[in-house]
Amino acid sequence: MVQADQPGASHVSAVAALDEPTRRRLYDFVARRPEPVSRDEAAEAVGAARTTAAFHLDRLVAEGLLDVVHERRTGRTGPGAGRPAKLYRRSAGQIAVSLPDRRYELVGNLLADALAEVETTGEPPRAVLHRRAHELGRDLGATARAAERDEDGRSAALRALEDLGFEPRDDAPDDAIALGNCPFHSLARRHVELVCGMNLRLLDGLLDGLAGTGLTARLSPAPGHCCVRLEPADR
Repeated sequence: MVQADQPGASHVSAVAALDEPTRRRLYDFVARRPEPVSRDEAAEAVGAARTTAAFHLDRLVAEGLLDVVHERRTGRTGPGAGRPAKLYRRSAGQIAVSLPDRRYELVGNLLADALAEVETTGEPPRAVLHRRAHELGRDLGATARAAERDEDGRSAALRALEDLGFEPRDDAPDDAIALGNCPFHSLARRHVELVCGMNLRLLDGLLDGLAGTGLTARLSPAPGHCCVRLEPADR
């Protein structure tokens, strides 16, 4: 799978860019080469005109699938060495598209970090996982709050939850927020208590980091929804 560290809409755009046959062949050629390649090399490899190859290569750069580097192929330096050539190589980023949104890398990193800490400290594994999940959520909430200074707490919460793939939905008439998607779905099905407990602490931390949302995270499993629901804190 082609994989980039970008928001979901950009992921879809990048993957859609590979639907064009010539562009896909160019991407495959560049991605498989150990060294950066020039426009001429790429054009010859796929049997395309140089101008056509240049257009598609630059589109792949714009989508985050390729990177541009400038190097002198002759090995000469200094005056008279000529201008560095524009070369292309596969991007170091990752692009992953999943519908509905899944965030297995996030939970994988949490579990790995918790395990590493447990091996060092000897603390109970679940307690470490819960603490780390809360800390991560708090950091994500604080970042979202700083980025959206003009939004009220609830609006900032909805945006942060959307960015994390939870598909938040205002649940009238009780002012709660239901979560239409679990980003950790497959893991949650196999390890319900472990993943749902981690998820609860993650979202509890997110609300702490956002501050002023008037919401609290509670376990409330329901078919077709995340196991956590955000409800008014004064209920």
